[in-house]
Amino acid sequence: MADARPDTRYAKTEEALAKLTPEQYYVTQESGTERPGTGEYLHTREPGLYVDIVSGEPLFASADKFDSHCGWPSFTRPIEPAHVNELRDTTHGMVRTEVRSAHGDSHLGHVFPDGPRDRGGLRYCINSASLRFVPLGEMEAQGYGDYVDQVRAAEQG
Repeated sequence: MADARPDTRYAKTEEALAKLTPEQYYVTQESGTERPGTGEYLHTREPGLYVDIVSGEPLFASADKFDSHCGWPSFTRPIEPAHVNELRDTTHGMVRTEVRSAHGDSHLGHVFPDGPRDRGGLRYCINSASLRFVPLGEMEAQGYGDYVDQVRAAEQG
């Protein structure tokens, strides 16, 4: 019989929220947006995993990152679709699809249908302030060993 308990490895805690910078809090908890071109991970090319800054849940692999020239890190897909929720967003006079982390409920950014067609056609436009990067060489030690082979294979493919 399958275990029906929710996955408690990844959760929003008061301790995690207290460690956020003002910008990280604004982006993740108030659905804010960092200024384009200013994000810490915009130009990161190192192999690894991007996780939710609040909950630590795995979100995106480096191999799925691409330069969309939009001013924010962009990815073609999440590493675990169940770790992201997509919601209709009608703020600012636009209709968009917001992306939030499933366990931490952090605002991550938005997804648009203008990504590389040969890679699925989606562009996950994500705020660096909502992410923490875990380099491939540190993934095992930081508890992300289950994703090492997937990240390594994607980087080689």
